[in-house]
Amino acid sequence: MEISLKCLPGGRAPSCGNMMAQSDLDLKETALKEDLKFYFMNPCDKYRARHQIPWKLALQILKIVMVTSQLVFFGLSNQLVVSFKEENTVAFKHLFLKGYSGVDEDDYSCSIYTQQDAYDSIFYVIDQYRQLKNISLGTLGYEHDGSGLKICKQQYRRGGMLPSSDKPNIDVSTETDCIILKPQELASRNAEEKLNSSFFNLEFYRLIQVKISFKLKGVALQTIHARELPDCYAFQNTITFNNRAHSGKIKIYFNSDTDIQECKDWHILGSVLQKNSLYILIFDGFVILNCLASLILCSRSVVLALRLRQAIIPANTVGKKWRFVDFFLEKYNRCVSYTDRMEFINGWYVLVIISDVMTITGSILKMEIKAKNLTSYDVCSILLGTSTLFVWVGVIRYLGYFQTYNVLILTMQASLPKVLRFCCCAGMIYLGYTFCGWIVLGPYHEKFEDLNTVAECLFSLVNGDDMFATFAQIQQKSMLVWTFSRLYLYSFIILFIYMILSLFIALITDAYDTIKKYQQSGFLATDLHEFLKDCGDVSYRKEQTSMPFICCCRRRQSDDNLILIN
Repeated sequence: MEISLKCLPGGRAPSCGNMMAQSDLDLKETALKEDLKFYFMNPCDKYRARHQIPWKLALQILKIVMVTSQLVFFGLSNQLVVSFKEENTVAFKHLFLKGYSGVDEDDYSCSIYTQQDAYDSIFYVIDQYRQLKNISLGTLGYEHDGSGLKICKQQYRRGGMLPSSDKPNIDVSTETDCIILKPQELASRNAEEKLNSSFFNLEFYRLIQVKISFKLKGVALQTIHARELPDCYAFQNTITFNNRAHSGKIKIYFNSDTDIQECKDWHILGSVLQKNSLYILIFDGFVILNCLASLILCSRSVVLALRLRQAIIPANTVGKKWRFVDFFLEKYNRCVSYTDRMEFINGWYVLVIISDVMTITGSILKMEIKAKNLTSYDVCSILLGTSTLFVWVGVIRYLGYFQTYNVLILTMQASLPKVLRFCCCAGMIYLGYTFCGWIVLGPYHEKFEDLNTVAECLFSLVNGDDMFATFAQIQQKSMLVWTFSRLYLYSFIILFIYMILSLFIALITDAYDTIKKYQQSGFLATDLHEFLKDCGDVSYRKEQTSMPFICCCRRRQSDDNLILIN
């Protein structure tokens, strides 16, 4: 005979309420374990468990193909822009610099040593500018806003400064005079009057510099062969005759700033270019839609994970599911550790979200550039290039589901804190060597002339690059400095290559050995892992999938103890 126990009124069964509360708590714990186990499943297991289609995985695979293709198309277009700028800069140097050899002497283009060379070089620029349309091979033209060739000379004020005097009276205040030569004036008969004016009588003993600046316009027609609309360019060229040192050598600097502008009132016959541009704009639109869908799904996953970690509404609210942090505090009366809290923040989703935002922004800029409404090539390149980098790095997440590939990810994660702390200590020594080499060896070695060059030179030495040339190029003008350079370079190489670099590799090797040992004996279990240990009996549907191309990677039983990274 079946006996049913009921709670009697009046409190004669005090344990009945506790039994009901305990039963309710067990049900909530089971539901929480089921949600947690499903959250930490890989996409294939989720599909086999609940037939939930891995949309995020499919979108990421599609996004890799689309974003990479988009980057290739933009890279080919950007390559034409870069080559057009560089080739025009070289052409300008040959056009306007008298005696230019084709190779820059140092950080400047060329140099002169006599007064006659200075006059010849200045008037050479003026003459070349005047007959530009007759001698240039490119599609160049003058600015039409009234600007022309602007020549400015900066010099010390007049005073008792005599070069031959033993006690020169130097007036350090400067004055600047400028003159503008328009193309129309240079083509007229009155041009000789301006060229023979007193402005061009240079007093070299007080001359600081002569700066010649002018603007030119050009059209890049080579983009038509790539079935793209042409770009219009504005070149701001500046030629500087630098005599600040008054050493008898005037350095000539040539600088060309290129600005891509929207072509106005242009007409192109043929519909091939317009159709090709339309197809690329449509493709960019699909990339934006793909990234927008990926952004929504990953953002939703992050929000759900945070809600799974801790309920927004307190757990004692009627009808509200207990989340992990609330449940752990209620049942065990202690807080969840920081490590377990971070398990719910999926770093890969955050990386995908950042990548999607950058791709969407870069794609919008690319569409505007393609339509010739914007010319922000550099900003667009940074956004698309970085987003593509993040997309390919995100592939590691799916490789991490396999034990063989997961070793690399776990090793990087385990060694990263130690490596960062080690780099901070090594960086202090590196900065000390950088400042020391700059101040001591800078006047005697071209690789130590400024801090940036010193840092690059020392980093190359750490990697064993150009080591003999660094030793050999030191000037032996001072025996003391030469001896110091040997001690400096030998000590740096011994310290960084044989000690610091070896310790750096040892940290990574130690982390790798630790991960391999954990994979054999088991990882250290946290509260979250202990909590999920006894939830293996949660029933999910195990039907065979009809999508082998998605879930062909069966999870092995030996991988159940493998800790995966979020």
